[in-house]
Amino acid sequence: MQDVYIIGIGMNKFGKYPGETVRTMAEQVIQQSLEDAGIRKEDLQAGFFSNTFWGMFDKQHSIRGQVVFRGMGIDRIPVTNVENACAGASTALHLAYTGIRAGMYDVAIAVGSEKLTNPDKAKSLSAYSSCMDVENFDKQINTLLEYGKNLEVVLPSDESAPGAGRSVFMDVYAMMTRWHMSKYGTTQRQLAAIASKNHFHSSLNPKAQYQNRMSIEEVMNDSPVTYPLTRSMCAPVGDGAAAVIVCSKRFLKKIEKSRPVKILASVHGQGTDRDLDGEDIGERLAKEAYEKAGLGPQDIDLAELHDATAYGELHQSEAMGFCPPGEGGVLAESGATTLGGTIPINTSGGLESRGHPIGASGLAQIYEVVTQLRGEAGNRQVIGAKIGLAENGGGSIGVEEAAMCIHILEKV
Repeated sequence: MQDVYIIGIGMNKFGKYPGETVRTMAEQVIQQSLEDAGIRKEDLQAGFFSNTFWGMFDKQHSIRGQVVFRGMGIDRIPVTNVENACAGASTALHLAYTGIRAGMYDVAIAVGSEKLTNPDKAKSLSAYSSCMDVENFDKQINTLLEYGKNLEVVLPSDESAPGAGRSVFMDVYAMMTRWHMSKYGTTQRQLAAIASKNHFHSSLNPKAQYQNRMSIEEVMNDSPVTYPLTRSMCAPVGDGAAAVIVCSKRFLKKIEKSRPVKILASVHGQGTDRDLDGEDIGERLAKEAYEKAGLGPQDIDLAELHDATAYGELHQSEAMGFCPPGEGGVLAESGATTLGGTIPINTSGGLESRGHPIGASGLAQIYEVVTQLRGEAGNRQVIGAKIGLAENGGGSIGVEEAAMCIHILEKV
């Protein structure tokens, strides 16, 4: 088995780009990653392309990666198209890693590109429901609503029906948040502390969609989405792309001026049909990742966690072992997850503030961790960072993610 290294990264500033396409954004970050790695496009031996909605919005199905790569003159190599909801980009990296690790390739590229903004806002929001079990959609929503009836959380009198003017995933996250509040006493203010922290981090990130700082009070008083989530606790709709080039140790020796980061662990899995008190997919895969890396949560210097809402970060900080179950909100309020704290989380601003173009988000997380481990994060640099973790979930079936990838990276 070969060791695997990240040698090139590329990413555009996430935002709303009516003049860009999935193809043009992908081309930009592929070129950036090649230049960052110091290699030519002719050196690439395999490509893995992540996208979720290009087919739905613009009818480009089936051969999305081939369309992008061939348009850039990158031909002949095998191209694998990856669709795994919000975990698509990290899955593309996992597949590239697997190919290098197995000795099939010496250098490969993973790319994620997504255009979510659409003149028809309702079309953009409704697209998210395709990341659930469509045939059993009503059953899942009703199951979540039944869970909600037994919780000791009082909803506002004007609370609207699931999916009303928002992504249905906000309702999924809101129900899970209410469950956590009912079981552990988590507060809306703790969620606001997470979102405020991420807005602070994103204000230091030139590639973030949102770069405005928000106080805890401003987050709490922002427009309500679905209780207890406010607008600034939730990831925005946006466009973006990211790319990562990986290689073997044999290929690494051929590069004159590389700044490699080693992949210590890359794990990929799907959820289970469990109840809310069963073992979470994040807990299960984190244990696997730590075992492969020969590390524990205490060894992680920074983490990028999947925070489609502030609750996502709270929950995953517990699942990754950074604090005991039920204490994710306490951890955030303590300042431990802020720059300068003991375990800085989402120094990029996270999905909430950096942005969440679904098919690109997982690689945007890797971009941030690599930038930090290289010591090139500027004002948001985690001093002395040597080990970083990225957790990226995708879709929803039952009470947890349909898919998830966790990567642990090491400074070389």
